[in-house]
Amino acid sequence: MPIKEACHVALQRSPPGKQRLWKHIMARHAAKGLGARPVVCIVSFGSDKVNRAPTFDMDISDFFDSSDEPITYEAAHKYFEHDASQKWAAYVAGTILVLMREIGVRFNDSMSILISSAVPEGKGVSSSAALEVATMSAIAAAYGLNISPRELAVLCQKVENHIVGTPCGVMDQMASACGEANKLLAMVCQQAEVQEHVNIPSHVQFWGIDSGIRHSVGGADYGSVRLGAFMGRRIIQAKASNILDRLQVSGTNGDADDADLHSLMQDAEEKYLCNIPPHRLEAHYTSSLPETMRGEEFTKVYGNHNDPFTKIIPSKSYTIQVPAAHPIYENFRVKSFAVLLTAAATDAQLEALGELMFQSHHSYSKCGLDSHGTNRLVALVRRMKQKAKPDTATLFGAKITGGGCGGTVCVIGRPGIESSSNIYEIQNSYKASTGHRPYVFEGSSMGAGKFKFLRVHRRSAST
Repeated sequence: MPIKEACHVALQRSPPGKQRLWKHIMARHAAKGLGARPVVCIVSFGSDKVNRAPTFDMDISDFFDSSDEPITYEAAHKYFEHDASQKWAAYVAGTILVLMREIGVRFNDSMSILISSAVPEGKGVSSSAALEVATMSAIAAAYGLNISPRELAVLCQKVENHIVGTPCGVMDQMASACGEANKLLAMVCQQAEVQEHVNIPSHVQFWGIDSGIRHSVGGADYGSVRLGAFMGRRIIQAKASNILDRLQVSGTNGDADDADLHSLMQDAEEKYLCNIPPHRLEAHYTSSLPETMRGEEFTKVYGNHNDPFTKIIPSKSYTIQVPAAHPIYENFRVKSFAVLLTAAATDAQLEALGELMFQSHHSYSKCGLDSHGTNRLVALVRRMKQKAKPDTATLFGAKITGGGCGGTVCVIGRPGIESSSNIYEIQNSYKASTGHRPYVFEGSSMGAGKFKFLRVHRRSAST
């Protein structure tokens, strides 16, 4: 569900000779003997709050190699990596290169970009995705590019994966681009397809409570868990192939159930763990998934783990069984959650929805994607639920959001004064134990696809 807080990006096109350039840009061009050329100038409000530079500029020609072709993503990643205070600009300027490389756009005008974002950074609520989507939406509007919300989300994921260098999925970008206010976005990440927008029943409300612990999907924990899941997938593929080979050699192929044979053949080629149902994981594969395995041992036995965004370190030991099981059970929980939302409005419905969220949080924790702050908040919600008198509970479940390792906890409950009072009590309890008073996310807004854009024209002196 899109949160109420939003990111806005304003963009102005200018012919290279007419853009007002900052003094250091003019000095740079003069030193190189360069005439008027397209420049990108970025100003970001609120940079003082997160200790980064408030401005960034570059010549668009920096995105071209000696043969006048767009530079590689690897070269762009190195370009933004050289100055830590300017790395943030990769999320913004990186959208330009992705549009150049993926759909062949040539930018001959200069761009002035102004960023104003109310989406707090490092709290696990997709601030980077919001920035990428808002920037690319502004560029598309200014240059008349017809890009669907879904396609825009996929392009923005490329910015994050290839230029920023974060191994994230596409969910955050899809929510920012395709989300609708006060609705849950049901989607399949495999091909980044929206299935439907799910209405939130009037007797259900969601809150987000910030733990105060900075979240980052670029962190080592997230990457290691992702890598362990990919290693688990490769082991499952190998196990399914071994079972099929054994059945054929022993001649018992005909005795096997046709549906099971078909499933094994699918598993041997399966690209996505979540397509494997929990019962098949338990029946065939759990016992074959090691709890941990060293990188060199995995590579020797199974070869490549086939994830372009993570790299196996031979000397490192990776957890495999838990990360591989997580997407399988999580997918089942998500589907169950969607079905339960359409059930009768009863305490049993809310209890079941809350339990699924608690289960999801526990699964994140087993993967090592939890934190002491998010665990404390989930425990406070559970305690609030337990101490309520029969049939008077207002909060029913909670789970960590995003990639974990800090960030925000999502809470489900009934709307109303008593629920708000309970959330306020949790805020106070958390502050008393940690010293941090958590920010509460409440409310929703539309995604970029629904918001579209505003075009501002400067009035002439005569009008």
